Amino acid sequence: MDNVIRRRTPGARLGRAMLYAVLLLAALFYLLPLAVMLITSVKPLAEITPGTLLSLPREPTLAPWAKAWGEACTGMRCEGIGVYFFNSIAIVVPAVLISTAIGALNGYALTKWRFKGSELLFALMLFGCFIPFQVVLLPMAQTLGWLGLSSSRAGLILVHVIFGIAFTTLFFRNFYVAVPTELVSAAKLDGAGFFRIFWRILLPVSAPIIVVSVIWQFTQIWNDFLFGVAFSAHNTQPVTVALNNLVNTSTGAREYNVDMAAAMIAALPTLIVYVLAGKYFVRGLTAGSVKG
Repeated sequence: MDNVIRRRTPGARLGRAMLYAVLLLAALFYLLPLAVMLITSVKPLAEITPGTLLSLPREPTLAPWAKAWGEACTGMRCEGIGVYFFNSIAIVVPAVLISTAIGALNGYALTKWRFKGSELLFALMLFGCFIPFQVVLLPMAQTLGWLGLSSSRAGLILVHVIFGIAFTTLFFRNFYVAVPTELVSAAKLDGAGFFRIFWRILLPVSAPIIVVSVIWQFTQIWNDFLFGVAFSAHNTQPVTVALNNLVNTSTGAREYNVDMAAAMIAALPTLIVYVLAGKYFVRGLTAGSVKG
């Protein structure tokens, strides 16, 4: 075969250059608030008060970060947001793992072990993706009270698991639809049961959609404020609630550098997750989009 080298025309090169220029401007526009937060967080307060928002710090310092972590006031207590950061970790990790595991089993059952009414059940579960959180605050508070989980980490974990199941089931169901049913049928003929088929056939090919589910759930739960402020006590609050309390606490002069440092600390986990695994999120979403 002859190798044909196609050269771009000047018009095509110009169009591509304009496209890159627009994308670069859009990226700069969206990254500007993050840059302002980062610059302000390493400035001494004396450099902020004159109003030089975009200027680079003359004497960079990490003192605002240290104060935000361990000394800033979040209401009546001045212990920083470090404690609440670990509260969020203690809530996010089990909630993500449990909701992802349940979603995987639901998606597997709804696609490979179909039963009468399975499609109706899936449609009803999808309603969970569209219910406003505010609608269920009172019923959920009453349920947590009945279970003895009010104002506890376990209660927040339960709330996030319940609301995450609808999304994780949707992800795994759409992914497993593309897995050949013949593999499952052959395994059934060989005597494999429900969990053995899932463990040996479905789970090994589920890595892309597991990444999607973990990133989605991690981001949703870490950034949640409504459930955190409604269902937690002071010692079980997530970092988003503590950040809100820190910003709205008035004790003398407003320390914008500490506020920005606290916001950066609260945002770092989701930023790291998306930087390291963002491309896998897109791949996982498209992996199950061929069928179903």
